[in-house]
Amino acid sequence: MVSALGMTAVLGGCGSTGSSDVTLRLVAADYGDSAANSSKKYWDTLVKAYESKHPGVKIDVSVYSWNDVDRKVKDMVAAGHAPDMAQIGAYADYAAAGKLYPASELLSIRTQADFLSQLSEAGQWNHTQYGIPFAASTRVLFYNKTLFAKAGITPPTTWDELAADAGTLKDKGVKYPFALPLGPEEAQAETMQWLLSGASGGTGYTDDIGTYTIDSAPNVETLTWLRDDLVGKGLTGPVAPAKLNRADAFAAFADGQVGMLNGHPTLIQQAEKKGVKFGMVPMPGRTGKARASMGVADWMMAFKQNGHAEQTGDFLNFVYSEKNVLDFSRTYGLLPVTGSASNTMGESGAAADKALRPFLDQLPTSELYPVGKTSWAAVSAAVKQNIGQAVAPGGSPSGVLSRLQATATAADSGDAG
Repeated sequence: MVSALGMTAVLGGCGSTGSSDVTLRLVAADYGDSAANSSKKYWDTLVKAYESKHPGVKIDVSVYSWNDVDRKVKDMVAAGHAPDMAQIGAYADYAAAGKLYPASELLSIRTQADFLSQLSEAGQWNHTQYGIPFAASTRVLFYNKTLFAKAGITPPTTWDELAADAGTLKDKGVKYPFALPLGPEEAQAETMQWLLSGASGGTGYTDDIGTYTIDSAPNVETLTWLRDDLVGKGLTGPVAPAKLNRADAFAAFADGQVGMLNGHPTLIQQAEKKGVKFGMVPMPGRTGKARASMGVADWMMAFKQNGHAEQTGDFLNFVYSEKNVLDFSRTYGLLPVTGSASNTMGESGAAADKALRPFLDQLPTSELYPVGKTSWAAVSAAVKQNIGQAVAPGGSPSGVLSRLQATATAADSGDAG
């Protein structure tokens, strides 16, 4: 998912903002997978509705892909030309540098109170919320119903069952019995899902108080199992996990070449377009249901440089209305970040909303990346580049995790958040 858009809004004559026009710029990420469903269309519609109620407003939209959007914003800030708002993947570095408005200086109490609590908490740096959740997703295990029926197997509920199912699928000639994307695109996500479902409850990347525990014994055990019981037995397909990216794994699933993989809501639309019959179940744990699903949130933030807190806040209150949150979530198959929109979606009888229920059900108990740590960006990058080596035949899970722990500890030493 990714797309960045630059918005320019000229605000004037509303409330106490005065009669002079103010230009606001928003850079956002594109969640579409083609020009036909680019996020630019979503923002164009939203902006038109906002402008119709604010005659002095002009909003100019530009869109970048997820591959570029974070870097674009970083370059703009470094050049002294921060946008008024950015809707990107991480906020903590900017918060720590004192560049962002706290959410409380922008949003109405009603808007703030509507965010799902674990998302608001994940948006905090140094106990103050700077990251405003914009989109959320969780992960479930997708499986190809047609391939499972041909193989005479049922969806797994434990790791041993998952490995057994993958073995049966391999015997039936399935190209990717279990697709394990640990390539540099999004390895930090696949890894975290496995760590959370590991032995001893799974520890993820950090403990309950936010200290990195990457090289914990349960985490070493998890990657050792992946190396020996999945990768080592040839159950993950022809592309080494370290070289398999998430987008390629999703495309292979949509082409009917994958038996099972961990997926987020956008895979529903991708698979349905290709006519793949699929089912979804919670990610199995080592001996039963995983302790938690992995949750992911993308963030909206507002930069202080241009001093437009009041105008920016007015626009963001509109962005986070129930209608607009639902429109975005439904367009891109993602989960609402507000309680009002979540409740509406959960009670809806629409087929598309029902399809998101397995993800919606997991969101309240999901665990998010440690995004409130300024060190997370460096740690995430290191995981993307190195974790695939741990599960390669002959790889050393303990060695790779120890090096990642050292990277995390060093990066964390200067982190006040």
